[in-house]
Amino acid sequence: MKQFFIAQIGKTVGLRGDLKFHLHTDFPEQFKTGQHYQSDRGDLEIIDLNTTRGTIRFRGYEDRESAKKLTNVKLYADEDQTLENCKLKEGEHFWFEIIGASVLEDDEVLGKVTDIQRLLDTDYLQVKTDSRLVNEGLPSTFMIPYIPRYIIEADTEEGTVLTKDSREILEAS
Repeated sequence: MKQFFIAQIGKTVGLRGDLKFHLHTDFPEQFKTGQHYQSDRGDLEIIDLNTTRGTIRFRGYEDRESAKKLTNVKLYADEDQTLENCKLKEGEHFWFEIIGASVLEDDEVLGKVTDIQRLLDTDYLQVKTDSRLVNEGLPSTFMIPYIPRYIIEADTEEGTVLTKDSREILEAS
């Protein structure tokens, strides 16, 4: 099952095994005492979390010396954990639900979403252009800003992203 990089542990703080905590997720609320996460050091259970100070402590690493072993460790969540712990608002989607979707404009398939990249505050869909369009001389990949100007709707059930004016982006790429 695919795992998502959601946080990185920093240096130790204090004497009780507290560690700096650097988020790499849009869902900080998923981190709670008692939660387990996979890491490059195996399963880790959160026993204390101080979001004000940006610190975290794990079971079995409750003193400064043992906690040092976790410096620079990365934490991961799997798809099921993400779906369970992260609540979305109406119309929001996880990236893993969009990747692989067909990009459609006026009933024409422009391509498939292969990745999503965040540049500054905007997410961009990286699209592999449909082979028919590539054979017509259009670029093999292009990017669409994930903003209402271009995205009409993402339907994760159907595996489609409906767009407007994306063909223009493709032709200008």
